[in-house]
Amino acid sequence: MAVNGMVIRTGRALALLAALCFAAPSAYATAKDGVADESAAVVASAARIAGDDSRTRFILDLDGDIEFTAFLLPDPYRIIVDLPQIDFSLGETAKEPGRGLITAWRYGRFARGQSRIVLDTSAPARIDKSFVLPAVGEQPARLVIDLVKTSHEDFLAEAAKQRGSIAASHHKGDRLPVRTGSIDRPLIVIDPGHGGLDTGTVGPGGSIEKAVVLEFSLALKKQLEASGRFDVRMTRKDDTFIALRKRVDFARNLNADLFISVHADSVREKHVRGASVYTLSEKASDREAELLAAKENKSDIIAGLEYEEKSNDVADILIDLARRETKSFSTFFANTLTVELKSATRLVNRPQRAAGFRVLKAPDVPSILVELGFLSNKHDEQLLTSEEWRQRTAESMRVAVERFFAPRFAASGRDRAVATVASEQQ
Repeated sequence: MAVNGMVIRTGRALALLAALCFAAPSAYATAKDGVADESAAVVASAARIAGDDSRTRFILDLDGDIEFTAFLLPDPYRIIVDLPQIDFSLGETAKEPGRGLITAWRYGRFARGQSRIVLDTSAPARIDKSFVLPAVGEQPARLVIDLVKTSHEDFLAEAAKQRGSIAASHHKGDRLPVRTGSIDRPLIVIDPGHGGLDTGTVGPGGSIEKAVVLEFSLALKKQLEASGRFDVRMTRKDDTFIALRKRVDFARNLNADLFISVHADSVREKHVRGASVYTLSEKASDREAELLAAKENKSDIIAGLEYEEKSNDVADILIDLARRETKSFSTFFANTLTVELKSATRLVNRPQRAAGFRVLKAPDVPSILVELGFLSNKHDEQLLTSEEWRQRTAESMRVAVERFFAPRFAASGRDRAVATVASEQQ
């Protein structure tokens, strides 16, 4: 095995076996093929909830007719409404509180050409009626979802029935692109956290995590590409939700050399601020890391996906062996990144930590998750939305990536100067 990131994949056969055991399950709903024409999207202008704890109605006003799919998900109880691409211009009605069986609701872009509404319910509920009323005169078209209370057993039975029906009609979307990078141009995958109807945390000044981390990721991508040393891909380039498992699979299917997931933290203690870097560990390094991982791992539930983690003895053994090969590389890059970030931004106490983040579970791709700062802190929020800070911090991350791959560049004869500088600094 090589050291200092020079050769990352000596166990290729093992990684391929692990990949076979790590095949992603089909999603319950996928976007249609082709690029969505957002200019032609139906506009949702208002939303409201009526009813009580036994029967509740959700209404969405639209400027045109649509087709939709509604189904149930357990653990926790949720009603999922999948729609074509919608322009949500809900105004103050977007703040409509829960009522009756609906405790909370959220909406947003779920995939290319597809939007989603998630209704959280206080008790098991079934869909009694769901339909679209056509527009009449000045009255807009209306999507109506009627919910009635049911038993836990009946809820699970209906959810299983719907799942089978949707799976039968499921079709595969576009295949992920095949890597075209060469051995002397490492392929980096940047993963902006959250997206679509999963907004992430919101700062006191109104900054939204999904937007903050996307802007930073785009800046980092630009700097890495400008160096001429890397191929760079992003799990998302716009405000689209991507399931955690699909983010991992995206990197693995591209045969990526490094995976960087970008987030912004939030805690109740408003005085806490600074960046931190995380690697994967089933046993969290501390209580704060454990709580953060638990929060980030809820992303799929927020977006209306069913979380199911299956265990297979053979797969577990293969994955564990593959992870041993990449764990040291992930830790080495985390060390390198922490050192470089000190020159660009403030770090938390003990900035290098570990926890069981699902998005870091690719067994054959070195992976880290960086929390840029705390949106819950007013000063950090100002920094995270500053162009000057963004460019400075992205530059420090670019330097860290170059240091990580310097021995590999030297081995290929492509960039011995970078390798020399890195060796002197280590």
